[in-house]
Amino acid sequence: MSVETTLDLLDNDPVFHLKGGMLTMTVLELVRQEPERFARQLAEKVEQAPNFFQDTPVVIGLDKLDGQPDPSSLASLLRICREHGLLPVGLRGNESCRPLAQDAGLVLMPPGRNRDKPQELAGEPTKPAEPSPAPAPSEAPPSQGRIITQPVRSGQQVYARGGDLVVLAPVSAGAELLADGHIHVYGPLRGRALAGVRGNTEARILCQSLEAELISIAGHYKVAEDLRKDSLWKQATQTFLDGDNLKMTSL
Repeated sequence: MSVETTLDLLDNDPVFHLKGGMLTMTVLELVRQEPERFARQLAEKVEQAPNFFQDTPVVIGLDKLDGQPDPSSLASLLRICREHGLLPVGLRGNESCRPLAQDAGLVLMPPGRNRDKPQELAGEPTKPAEPSPAPAPSEAPPSQGRIITQPVRSGQQVYARGGDLVVLAPVSAGAELLADGHIHVYGPLRGRALAGVRGNTEARILCQSLEAELISIAGHYKVAEDLRKDSLWKQATQTFLDGDNLKMTSL
């Protein structure tokens, strides 16, 4: 084999793959065009849970607005987001928002919930349909998760990768619990609890006393300001995802 042929083969060796995926993305859904109130309220949210917002990619939802912001207003809004650690990556809205998104260097996402799927590149030859593969074997059950028997103090972070997190003690303000599955706290939950962090929308958060700074399931969250208004504040509760909304019921 000649040197030139070897180089040609190496040149065709792929250096990347295109794959579909399921990513959890926070949507900052605008319901009013009031920049000053937006800046103030966002600052308040970030102050309550700074670690949650730092370097968090967000999609700006415009589909609930009456009318669209002009380019200058959108630029101001994006600047405010970035100043608070958020990373706007796209706009959510109908097709009329496309010029606005393009001018801002963002992608346009259609309204409503969408799931990623494999992409077909324009111009690629259409491949013949392949026979459906045999059903994949069931995924291995998640790990047994983690059981924490000591109090989780402020500044501590505990992550249960691939399973549930069970805490048999109080969780202090400033502590952070993360789990790919459910989170159970057999004591007051005063810190942050993020269940289903890898997109598991079936995950739940259960605790004996809900006093959290923030709770989140698959990227949908509520902060203390919202939780305190609920009658279940400081009660034994379970929290789960109902559509795009977090629901809480008593235990």
